Amino acid sequence: MEIPLRQRLSFKQAGLTVLVAFILGALLSLVQIGVDYASEDAAINREIRALMEISHNPAARIAYNIDAELAQELVVGLRRSPAVTGARIVDNSGEVLASAMQPPMQSNYRIFSDFLFGSSRHFETRLSVDHAPAEQLGVLQLDVDTYAFGSNFLKRSLLTMINGFTRSLLMSVILLVLFYFMLTKPLTQVIQALAGRDLRTPDRTPLPCPPGHERDEIGVLVKVANRQLASIATEIEQRRSAEDRLTDYLGELETIVSARTVELKAANSRLSRSNDELEQARRDALAMAQARSIFLANMSHEIRTPLNGLLGMLALSLEGPLNSEQRQQLSIAHDSGKVLVDLLNDILDLSKFEAGQLELERIAFDLGALVEGTASLLSQNAQPGVELTCLLDPRLPAQVLGDPTRVRQIVSNLLSNALKFTREGRVDIRITAEGERMRIEVRDTGIGIEAEAQARIFQPFTQAGANITRQFGGTGLGLALTRRLCEAMQGTLELQSTPGIGSRFSAVLPLPSLEAALPAPKLNGRVLAICAAETGLAELLPVWVGNWGLSYRRLDSARDVEAIEADVIISDCPSCMERLRQQTATPIILVTAYGSFLGAEQAAALAPLEQVARPLTRQHLLQALNHALQHSPDDSAGALPAAPVPRQQAKVLLVEDNPVNQLVAKGMLAKQGLEVVLANNGQQALERLQEQSFALVLMDCNMPVMDGYEASRRIREMPEWQQLPIIALTANALSDERQRCLAAGMNDYLAKPFRREELLALLDQWLPA
Repeated sequence: MEIPLRQRLSFKQAGLTVLVAFILGALLSLVQIGVDYASEDAAINREIRALMEISHNPAARIAYNIDAELAQELVVGLRRSPAVTGARIVDNSGEVLASAMQPPMQSNYRIFSDFLFGSSRHFETRLSVDHAPAEQLGVLQLDVDTYAFGSNFLKRSLLTMINGFTRSLLMSVILLVLFYFMLTKPLTQVIQALAGRDLRTPDRTPLPCPPGHERDEIGVLVKVANRQLASIATEIEQRRSAEDRLTDYLGELETIVSARTVELKAANSRLSRSNDELEQARRDALAMAQARSIFLANMSHEIRTPLNGLLGMLALSLEGPLNSEQRQQLSIAHDSGKVLVDLLNDILDLSKFEAGQLELERIAFDLGALVEGTASLLSQNAQPGVELTCLLDPRLPAQVLGDPTRVRQIVSNLLSNALKFTREGRVDIRITAEGERMRIEVRDTGIGIEAEAQARIFQPFTQAGANITRQFGGTGLGLALTRRLCEAMQGTLELQSTPGIGSRFSAVLPLPSLEAALPAPKLNGRVLAICAAETGLAELLPVWVGNWGLSYRRLDSARDVEAIEADVIISDCPSCMERLRQQTATPIILVTAYGSFLGAEQAAALAPLEQVARPLTRQHLLQALNHALQHSPDDSAGALPAAPVPRQQAKVLLVEDNPVNQLVAKGMLAKQGLEVVLANNGQQALERLQEQSFALVLMDCNMPVMDGYEASRRIREMPEWQQLPIIALTANALSDERQRCLAAGMNDYLAKPFRREELLALLDQWLPA
């Protein structure tokens, strides 16, 4: 029996092999092309960066001397590169000193190169001279035609694909021939022998085996076929007997099928009822989830609105003339209100986790500054005998990518927990970079945690024990929320603790570096530290003082100060200041706890004296050293902050229906020199806008007559109000509120209760200075 070529096993195997070879060849070629593409793409930036580095110093000297002729020669020289289509040197005032252009290369294949590498790329670098690297003289700009690189890549890619397909075609031909002689031909002989047998008259003559195949699979096939032919007669007899028995079984089978049909009908009925119950349970769960969301939104709004008035009025009162007792009482009330706000935020965040609604940002921020700022804010919670220290790695990136709000929440929760349970000793927060992950470690010398309680404390509303709650207070939400935040950011939170010795919490978060650490400022001088060896100050100072180029030495006490030459003394011992001043006239930097500064008369008697609060931040330490060493701001590489620019007089429209919140916001704005006009609802806001001109609108969202969303939409419909900044003031802090405000046409969002600093930050952003 002749089998067509396309139906033969050898042809199918060869075809399959060819297909696999072509696919593998294509994949390997694509991988090679992909690697070549990545290399070529990186080479474009690398070569142009190298060209710009070579041209940097000449361009900087040209910009420094403002030599237009040399500038033109330089850009003409840069244009000679086939990849450079444009070169410009621009000074600080935006004037172009010189420029040179040339048309890009043209080709029918350019569309492929532009798709892969882009039609062009723009590069620029700041120009500065060696003796003043921080002073920008101008900018060197290059426009690069990527086709000069992409054409070579396209040629290599085409050659790679042709080679791959050629090898695959050659392999397929070889395999087709081999399969025919090794498999198809002997199998055809066996098939022809089998086709000549009549199975109705079994023949016990064995089939012949093709020569050379007695021991392989074909020989085994022939042997098996011979055994089968010999047993066919016996099988026919057995089959006839089986047919007779099968007839008997059919009757029994019909009875069994009938019984099973009745059982399946009953099971289907039960399954239908179960599905109805599950559907009802699903509808009930959705209704409960919606009711919970509505409840949380309402509770958030109803609690935050009076809290905003409470905290705002307390903040305004604290800025007025008060005696010490009144100021202390109001401060305690204000701090208690902030604790209540934090608790409300924790509960809302926990509910977002449970509902799967938590969203994370990915923006650039300064992790070191965030940690130092949070630690400084929480330092007022430290006990008098507790030293709070920020230990930052000098190699920490200047900018990382992540969610600064959630990272600040993690740092705040860990620090607050450590400060709460530490009565004396140290609380250290240490930040180190581990590749693309940042380790935030908080270590304390507090009460510690029992081993059996360490897993339990990460559950919501749970603490290490009832006596802990009774003695220290708290809700047990902070650590639970912190662990969930770490897990949401694809990080980890680890705990090591020994009862009576202390605890260490380590949060490892994936925060990729966007900008390397800034160059350290260089100072000249000798620093003498007077502090105990086991203090955080003794651990912090050698790192930063040495990083800034200062010599460093430490003493345990002020006993031998006279024998040591120093340009500045740093100490954390207020009680030894008078004795220290009797021995030396060297400027002193005194590091004290929050609220423990020396009085004005005592500080004047110890002059020159600089007082800095713990935790000691890099910025404050550098400022104090600059002042003590009489360095100018230029010598400190721009470390000193610029003087604040006064905000110009402006008229602000405050749209708010709550009288207390009106007083709070108006009081805060008036202290900034702003003129405030009130509107009780959105309709009045539209009327005020038609009567007067405003620089900014602060819009409450939930109001009678017309709410803030509708009012904002109507404002944006008017051409003359398209650019008017509108900031939402809302007591709804749920996750979709910001998007709802932005969708209504508002520019920004501030949740109640808001702090004065948050409101001022928005004013700085949306009001011109």
